[in-house]
Amino acid sequence: MTAPLALDPARTALVLVDLMDRIVALPLEPRKGTEVLATAEELARSFRSAGAPVVLIRVERPGVTEQPPGSGLVAGLLQDGDLEVVKRTIGGFQGTGLDERLREHRIRTLVLGGIATNLGVESTARAAADLGYELVFVEDAMTALTAAEHEASVRLDFPRLGSVATAAQVRLTTG
Repeated sequence: MTAPLALDPARTALVLVDLMDRIVALPLEPRKGTEVLATAEELARSFRSAGAPVVLIRVERPGVTEQPPGSGLVAGLLQDGDLEVVKRTIGGFQGTGLDERLREHRIRTLVLGGIATNLGVESTARAAADLGYELVFVEDAMTALTAAEHEASVRLDFPRLGSVATAAQVRLTTG
């Protein structure tokens, strides 16, 4: 883990992946989806109050006429001014216009959380790294289907792509 990170809210966005009722309710490890959701909501409040963008990514299954129940974002998560992105692949960049929207806001750093660590979060992060974004992974704002999958991403992959921190270590500073 890193020391406290001072991030510029004018150049940093919070990106939360797949915080949807049907995904938050899954049996997850090393923490429950509701725990991740609580941490994500706290992060989102701090980003909004600092004037930094909050991006909420959710998945829709392609080729179906109706999405499964619980496919919307958790009630109350999306606030005025947030950016909602609908993906149809594992990651949040392919075919969504997310990169263009972030660049319009002159964002350089992404702070990532969500479910599942090794799937939606990691796929989104890999694409972001390829696009040149600096990445911060909030370990306590993510979880996976198994603790081993979560740990592999957090301990092996994420340190190669960016910084791993806790929510308490993420600080938005002006000046």
